[in-house]
Amino acid sequence: MEILISEGQIARRIQELAAEITDYYRGKPLTVIILMNGGLIFGADLVRAVRLPLLWDAFSVSSYDNDRSSGRLRIRSRLKNPVEGRHLLVADVISDSGLTLKKVIEYLDRPGVLSIRSCVLLDKCLPGKYDLRPDWVGFEIPDRYVVGYGMDSCEDYRNLPYIAVPDTR
Repeated sequence: MEILISEGQIARRIQELAAEITDYYRGKPLTVIILMNGGLIFGADLVRAVRLPLLWDAFSVSSYDNDRSSGRLRIRSRLKNPVEGRHLLVADVISDSGLTLKKVIEYLDRPGVLSIRSCVLLDKCLPGKYDLRPDWVGFEIPDRYVVGYGMDSCEDYRNLPYIAVPDTR
């Protein structure tokens, strides 16, 4: 495998993102919504590094079937915490086309939500019909299939502590 982003680079960048998010949301009621399964590791590291009182929720969604985007979002769980009267930060490990973020933000956008922003560790910045730029981005990467740090290939490689391109792609 070719390692694109090391474990140390990820850890440093998450601290920087968390400092920016802490400054931005200081004094505001914040809920971080971590998109599952891929966003679990990134989201957990991010919420631990944000130096504010906050709520967090895990939200299971999927737009992939066997390593390929299906073009549609499947919602597989419900939020545990109410979102009304809260600022929401959607955290995911990667934004490819922006479909997942766009659909999740549309789903969360309801009366009483104070704001919705997004943070991703990786952004491919692909042009396309789901043109949505995350508010906070850890790293911009080329359009390559990546695994590790929560991302998988048919459920393998999620536990790698770095971001890599598998040899088979």
